[in-house]
Amino acid sequence: MASYKHPGNPGWTGPISQDMAGTTPKASAPRPDLPRPGPEDHLEAQGSPSSNSSMTTRELQEYWRAQKCCWKHVKLLFEIASARIEERKVSKFVVYQIVVIQTGSFDSNKAVLERRYSDFETLQKKLLKTFREEIEDVVFPKKHLIGNFTEEMISERKLALKEYLSLLYAIRCVRRSREFIDFLTRPELKEAFGCLRAGQYTKALDILMRVVPLQEKLTAHCPALLVPVLCAMLVCHRDLDRPAEAFAVGERALQCLQAREGHRYYAPLLDAMARLAYLLGKDFVSLQKRLEESQLRKPALRGFTLKELTVQEYLS
Repeated sequence: MASYKHPGNPGWTGPISQDMAGTTPKASAPRPDLPRPGPEDHLEAQGSPSSNSSMTTRELQEYWRAQKCCWKHVKLLFEIASARIEERKVSKFVVYQIVVIQTGSFDSNKAVLERRYSDFETLQKKLLKTFREEIEDVVFPKKHLIGNFTEEMISERKLALKEYLSLLYAIRCVRRSREFIDFLTRPELKEAFGCLRAGQYTKALDILMRVVPLQEKLTAHCPALLVPVLCAMLVCHRDLDRPAEAFAVGERALQCLQAREGHRYYAPLLDAMARLAYLLGKDFVSLQKRLEESQLRKPALRGFTLKELTVQEYLS
């Protein structure tokens, strides 16, 4: 017989979230006590188990085996597939289509994104602040005073921008940097999280499902960086009444977190997963137990729901 201590019953010992009230929480203004929004605090953060982890020896061995696989360098190839000229009332610019594919095997999830020359220029300025010595031999395509919109110049710049991205990616510290990863993913993620806050879950999911494969390749050195995006997908699926899809993406997020109990998404994710498991008739007891043990080891002053965390991402 299932335990009476399940979400929705008086005996439930997990944190009480707005999700159980039967209403969809609205994206409120950021509160002072909410964690800092945005991607993870540091892109080189390690996903090691906490010192208080209750993992068995076998689980630890499997964890480190999985981590070893994660550390395998994913090689990406950059192409500038096309370019088009856009004219606005007060401006005229060229939009370049970037295609990113994984080399060494067939990649069915190639990423296609668009960036302006000014976006590349902003990336270069940011990288110079942190990696001036590392990129001193990387040539950035200069802007010309005239002739920027000729077919010859656009073709020349396409090749130069492709070479620029390839050279940056070849530098380990640069390809793992927030600046480089943000250049390739942040505009789309900002749009997706904006749709999430507006309750446009289908549109948010469509964007996230296109960005996740690329972000997964860029953050293979630290899978936990993928967690906020996966949790956003969970929230979208759940609020669209797709509990099975929400649970599946939540399992991916938990796998990325492993035993990082100190991660700000750890407890809210376990809470959401326990509720979904109960709804789907799955094993919610083990998830509830993990949550309770984690809270005993590291009590939280206030438990945020998964949605409260996700709506604070990519605000600026």
